Amino acid sequence: MSKKIVAIGGGENGRINSKGIQKPYETKEIDQEIVKLSNKAQPNFLFLAHSQIPFGEESEKNYYNIMKNIYENLGCNTRWLKISELREDINKAKEDVDWADIIYEGGGATEPMINLWKETGFDDVLKKAYESGKVMCGISAGAICWFNSGYTDDPKLVDAEVNRIYALDLIDAYFTPHCQKEGKIKKVRNSLKYINKVGLLLSNCTAIEIIDDEYRIIKTKPIEEMFEPYAYKTYWSNDEMFEEEINNLNEFKPLNELLSRNIKGE
Repeated sequence: MSKKIVAIGGGENGRINSKGIQKPYETKEIDQEIVKLSNKAQPNFLFLAHSQIPFGEESEKNYYNIMKNIYENLGCNTRWLKISELREDINKAKEDVDWADIIYEGGGATEPMINLWKETGFDDVLKKAYESGKVMCGISAGAICWFNSGYTDDPKLVDAEVNRIYALDLIDAYFTPHCQKEGKIKKVRNSLKYINKVGLLLSNCTAIEIIDDEYRIIKTKPIEEMFEPYAYKTYWSNDEMFEEEINNLNEFKPLNELLSRNIKGE
């Protein structure tokens, strides 16, 4: 079975924010590709909002309802594995994962989510799901989680010299979402100086699709903010930073080239 990841750098999903304002839906083409990757006419979509731990079950439920609407409109059956259910019954969690063709983790707080998975053994359940060919995907924290590590907007780390949250390590890289935010990319570059990994830096409305040992970039049109979506490969070598834009939208390229330090022919 092919191993599949779609990691989304950010983008609005049509939610209604705390002020009662309807946000735009910016990730449609990425969501469509996720469903297509399942190779099923009516795939089973399992939503995890485990990165919502700091915000409570009502926030978790609201997030699920938004994603349920999106993915049911794309022809999916949907389920939601609650944080409380995972804590109480790992067998229920395993049954939901077995049922799923697509496993999607939402955005939120990365560190509590990873801690929950490790405490319950759910990290191993997810790794086995990946190996079995299920589509592993998500946005923001739900994108960082599939990589070795990544950059977090957690207040206690956001201004740290080295900003790094360790994750499931399915792909050996350092992942950063929302790089269009003012000042963020500079902080990420500085952190990478101390991290012996290739950094993948994605703006909103950009995703990286990885199938086995190949990858490509997906871009959608920003609606809320006006900017040109992008993805960068960034790393340091001998006190020098190397960076290039990743822009293969129509063709898959070898993943080992992306993860190697090969800019300028090294």
